Amino acid sequence: MTIIATWKMALNGTKLAREALLNGAALEEALITLIKDVEMNEDFHSVGYSGLPNEDGVVECDAAIMNGDNLHFGAVAGLRNIRSAVSVAYTLIDNEYNNFLVGEGALKHAKEMGFKEEEMLTDEAKKLWLEERAKKPKVYKGHDTVCGLIAEKGRCIAATSTSGLFMKKVGRVGDSPLVGPGLYADSEVGAAAATGVGEDIIKGTLSYAIVSLIASGLSPQDAATKSVMDLDAKLRAKGEEPRDFSVIAVNKDGAWGAATNIAEFPFIVSEDGGETAMYIARDFGREIEKIK
Repeated sequence: MTIIATWKMALNGTKLAREALLNGAALEEALITLIKDVEMNEDFHSVGYSGLPNEDGVVECDAAIMNGDNLHFGAVAGLRNIRSAVSVAYTLIDNEYNNFLVGEGALKHAKEMGFKEEEMLTDEAKKLWLEERAKKPKVYKGHDTVCGLIAEKGRCIAATSTSGLFMKKVGRVGDSPLVGPGLYADSEVGAAAATGVGEDIIKGTLSYAIVSLIASGLSPQDAATKSVMDLDAKLRAKGEEPRDFSVIAVNKDGAWGAATNIAEFPFIVSEDGGETAMYIARDFGREIEKIK
């Protein structure tokens, strides 16, 4: 069993997912437990409830989940008024069609499935929005997507959830709910997920690129490092300044990796027979430090 997730905010959720697996939960249930723990926590302003809003002061969430056994996926984007976007995405995963719903369609489906509609903008997030709205120019920030991967007994699954860029345009969607850039899982190979500025991650189809490199024989760490370095270099070669992107990866046997083009990228790992620990990736993942 290997669980790997992005950012310090996923520490408690990863512990809960590990406990769920040890108690016999299905991988999907455990992974949703991880993601949902972050979505429901109002202290985290980049995911779910209390997420930072768009330019109109409305919280719009994106999420996806993918089953590597059959490549089934469910995804939602621009979802309003529902605390756990990944839970809504999961209800779509085995549909023959209509696996990805957006905006009003996503909300309509969520309500039909029994999800409670409620205000997502907390007082603290509104305060931050009012402060940012008064600034000129506005700065896009708050793109810390929670991503989770689980590999166990030959199965690999991936999930993501985010409220997207702070002050984004209404209806803007990044990489997080997109199979290929934001996440990818294939139980014959492994899984990967990305966090950062979606407009750049999409350009490299980053998560699929990592899984493809694992399939070619690279370790998850080498695949993550190469994919991030390659995309960073490609953008620079085309005259662009790369923005933030970080990734996590796992192969079908549970080996893991992480990489980033920012100074430090914290992530969480829980392995069979070991503790749940925090790590920091630096220098495109060529340096990995265990924190606790």
